[in-house]
Amino acid sequence: MQSSDSRHTAGAWEVFLVFLRLGLTSFGGPIAHIGYFRDEFVVRRQWLSERGYADLVALCQFLPGPASSQVGMALGLSRAGYAGALAAWSGFTLPSAIVLILFALGLSTWGAALPAGVLHGLKLVALAVVAQAVWGMARVLCVGLPRLAIMFAAAVAVLLWPGVPGQVATILIAGLVGLVLLRPALPLAHDALPVREGRRGALAWLGLFFVLLLGLPIAAQLWPGQALALTDAFYRAGALVFGGGHVVLPLLQAEVVAPGWIVNDTFLAGYGIAQAVPGPLFTFAAFLGAAVDGVWGGLLCLLAIFLPSFLLVAGILPFWECLRGQRRVQAALAGINAAVVGLLLAALYQPLWTSTVDGVVDFLLALLAWAALVFWKLPPWLLVSICAGGGWLAGGLQALS
Repeated sequence: MQSSDSRHTAGAWEVFLVFLRLGLTSFGGPIAHIGYFRDEFVVRRQWLSERGYADLVALCQFLPGPASSQVGMALGLSRAGYAGALAAWSGFTLPSAIVLILFALGLSTWGAALPAGVLHGLKLVALAVVAQAVWGMARVLCVGLPRLAIMFAAAVAVLLWPGVPGQVATILIAGLVGLVLLRPALPLAHDALPVREGRRGALAWLGLFFVLLLGLPIAAQLWPGQALALTDAFYRAGALVFGGGHVVLPLLQAEVVAPGWIVNDTFLAGYGIAQAVPGPLFTFAAFLGAAVDGVWGGLLCLLAIFLPSFLLVAGILPFWECLRGQRRVQAALAGINAAVVGLLLAALYQPLWTSTVDGVVDFLLALLAWAALVFWKLPPWLLVSICAGGGWLAGGLQALS
């Protein structure tokens, strides 16, 4: 008879291979990833029911961090325990992380030889992609006057109070406002989630999440050093960003550009190229870490930004059945989601608009790129290629003239 450990090992290997294929082919961002996962694990493999999958997505939307990666970790966890969660994350994340680390190394080595127009083209892509995210998220998360008011108030607040403390305070206040003003409908019927791990282990993971969240900033102050400072910055980014994906942009910009670790042009160029690779957008952390401190910096930042997601999924999943029906939790989350869109709206203006758009031509190109994403449904990777090539051509023509 096969032992439980060997079954988990075989299951984890199966999980890794499935997610590796998804990590190599899943373009389109977190919403598309969730669609790919549904086709693979609900329709094709039938690892869980439609309602069970919807519950899993709801849980990961409730948690801070990258929603699609957390759905993947939760699927791996329910299939093959903790080893399955690690296998799902590795397969889905490493392909794009490796590409972004190599791009960062190439940019630091040959960046001076890269035409300025190419970098400007990548920055235009970043502007268009964030504008698309604001547009799409606002239509879903900011329906009604109270949510719109929270969104605009959050945008103004973080522009007037820039930096990480202002962003965190804005999210917390929005949650309290949502708790008072927003009353969601009653939850729908649901299927129980398959959970292999017990609540005692879950409490340990949750405890570790909060110990690191509170302890890393103290440790970074007591023992100054780049490695510990990077770990603290990227762990907090992964632990405090609701909405995932593009929403991490303003927090990471405050963490790595403001202290002078990298320049803003490099930051935005990396964010632009991150749109052209499959897998989760949070692998942008690998680019930033590699730009600061080479390959080891890239791996350190990659692990630091995803670690909170694993700790939260492993810690919350066994308790989700109790939490998901609480209307107070749903109301607070509705306020937080509206504030998240406001943070992204503020990032669209500063640093993206202010550092990218320099005249009517830039505005028209950015508008064209946005229309290509929203109305023509052009894949982001193709738009990256077009904008980088167009920027290179424009730079060459300008040099000839």
